[in-house]
Amino acid sequence: MKRVVVGLSGGVDSSVAAYLLKEQGYEVIGMFMKNWHDDSVTISNECPWLDDSNDAMIVAQHLGIPFQAIDLSTEYKTRIVDYMFAEYKAGRTPNPDVLCNREIKFDVFLDAAVKLGADYVATGHYCRKGIIEKDKTEIFQLLAGKDPNKDQSYFLCQLNQSQLSKALFPIGELLKPEVRAIAKEAGLSTAQKKDSQGLCFIGKVHLPDFLQQRLEPKKGKVIEVPFDSTIFKNGFTDGDLQNITKPYNLIPELGEVVGDHNGAHFYTIGQRRGLNIGGYEKPLFVIGTDTDKNVIYTGSGDDHPGLYRKGLFIPTIDEHWIRTDLKLAVDESRDYMARIRYRQPLEKCTLHQKEEGLYIIFDRPQRGVTSGQFAAWYKNDELIGSGVIN
Repeated sequence: MKRVVVGLSGGVDSSVAAYLLKEQGYEVIGMFMKNWHDDSVTISNECPWLDDSNDAMIVAQHLGIPFQAIDLSTEYKTRIVDYMFAEYKAGRTPNPDVLCNREIKFDVFLDAAVKLGADYVATGHYCRKGIIEKDKTEIFQLLAGKDPNKDQSYFLCQLNQSQLSKALFPIGELLKPEVRAIAKEAGLSTAQKKDSQGLCFIGKVHLPDFLQQRLEPKKGKVIEVPFDSTIFKNGFTDGDLQNITKPYNLIPELGEVVGDHNGAHFYTIGQRRGLNIGGYEKPLFVIGTDTDKNVIYTGSGDDHPGLYRKGLFIPTIDEHWIRTDLKLAVDESRDYMARIRYRQPLEKCTLHQKEEGLYIIFDRPQRGVTSGQFAAWYKNDELIGSGVIN
């Protein structure tokens, strides 16, 4: 009998994952990850990790499976939280959800499961795993979940073949209403529990408030850049890959100071809320930040050209191919579908591999391309690879 450790979060999805695996004949162990209890950073009351732990334990008791909690807070702080603060300080926008899966759930947690003699680890992610054979070698695929409204493959875009080989996603073939129906029929206490929002340690805390506990506020200028394409040194015209994928090179001298802010590292491209600057016919959006000079650049209206980019660049060191057999050779190009954030519809694009890294050129300009986020590319419903946007 194969042994599988399920990451029980106290929610309905992981509860049903554990139930289904037991029904399928696996020897199931439930494990709750305690990732955060650092009092130096305030946690919102919307983050009841203790309640979640109790809910997970109740589900395990109901299913008659062993249960234990594991404290991964030290690793979580080092690999996720400290990294997140460093990225924001540098003016980049990280995605801690992606990092948590790569660094915690399918690394530290996986190692703990293996020590318990587990053949697999399982989570309640809405995605699927495929297995194909190529050149007499077994290759693992990361596939989108069947529920188009819940597909979470993007959050797993940094997994590798070794991690996927040990992973199971029991609810990937189900729709969310089906998961709740199964939980209700099985008598699971989490059947009607609301879905959690975001990472636990953040909860519903306003992100600038959270960041200000580690990153010191500093007054700076807000500059509005007029809607005039001549202000930008590059646009959506054809040209070399480096030029197309550069962020807009704003010329501060042509803009106007319209207000101040408390720190450029508290803002991200495409942000509207938090500027607190009125008197405009169209709302102001952040179109650029400079953390060295502590300046924010804004544009009026969501059609401002500074909000859009035709392409993006991923340095070689930040490229990640789940399907290593499909990695592009230098000077090779291939068409894919890609997204630059969770829930964004997939967009047609062409990947161009160069020695310095990967250039992704979209068929149509993309809004809010942000340094530090992850771009992920797909072929049909298979996630092929991903990378950190430069």
